[in-house]
Amino acid sequence: MNITIEVISGFIGGKITGDEKKEINNAAKIEEAKPGDLTFLYHPSYEKYFPLTKATAIVVKPDFKKTRNDIVYIEVPEPDKAFAKIIVKFFSPKINLEGIDKTAFVDPSVKLGNNTAIGKNVVISAGCKIGKNVKIFHNAVILENVDIGDDSIIYQNVSIRENCKIGARVIIHANSVIGSDGFGYYNDEKGAFQKIPQIGNVVLEDDVEIGSNVSIDRAALGSTILKRGVKIDNLVQIAHNVSIGEDSAVASQTGISGSTKIGKHVLLAGQVGLAGHIEITDNVIIYAKSGISTNINKPGTYFGYPAKDIKTSLKIEAHLRRLPQYAEKIKELEEQIKTLKELIVKNTDSNQGS
Repeated sequence: MNITIEVISGFIGGKITGDEKKEINNAAKIEEAKPGDLTFLYHPSYEKYFPLTKATAIVVKPDFKKTRNDIVYIEVPEPDKAFAKIIVKFFSPKINLEGIDKTAFVDPSVKLGNNTAIGKNVVISAGCKIGKNVKIFHNAVILENVDIGDDSIIYQNVSIRENCKIGARVIIHANSVIGSDGFGYYNDEKGAFQKIPQIGNVVLEDDVEIGSNVSIDRAALGSTILKRGVKIDNLVQIAHNVSIGEDSAVASQTGISGSTKIGKHVLLAGQVGLAGHIEITDNVIIYAKSGISTNINKPGTYFGYPAKDIKTSLKIEAHLRRLPQYAEKIKELEEQIKTLKELIVKNTDSNQGS
């Protein structure tokens, strides 16, 4: 697909320096770009690639130093966001899946919307309602009474268990499980684990995206719910009765224990662990490998195990790194104290003798 720089710049409201009639046929990283490619630069750590990039055009901030005249510049305030919009508009891959494959099983009671496509070996059980323009790829299994909204995409080997609700424009990537049983047991009089039936469901509201190999447990009672716009990375575990607020994001290998409530616009970085039955307020960022064991009631940035506000945590971390020096200093001070004590004793004995 060939698009002129003039068209691309007009779409994002950019300012062009250079030949606006040149054509672009691909988007690429700055260090890998070739002639005909569009790239972008917003983070200082990537400026080292600019002198050697072979891109035809680059999206940059207005204050960027234009030291080359063989490349076309498109200036915008936020190059990363503008570049993402360009990819969505002009370079997104097309998903080729049409009709209902002859190997699929769709129960006669299922309601299918217009232009829904179902791939090989898909199983859709009784009572399901699938919206229009939905694409369900190979080997997916959708059990009884699941609702899936319009324009959603279910990729290979996804399992959605009974009574779960999937909103519009939801994307679920390969091998994820929506609605597996929550980890609910009690100890009987002999100390053996007895299973507590998990009779709730999972609700994914509109515009939620779930990465690959994610497990979201159904609620014991009620719903495990991911609200509008939530984004979940690969390899995340979300336990029963968890609630995640609008436009929050959870990065890879994070585990969220049961009945935890997470607010809006929360970002959990990789390998964060949250205890159960706690609450995280809106507008919180938690850095990677942090452990959260109590409520967080104040917006801000947190880090550590157990997590503390970022300023306190970084101060503690700085002191921990200096522990060897502190130990040497303490040893030195102890020697000085010992010497002072010996001098005091010696002076005392001398005064008493005189």
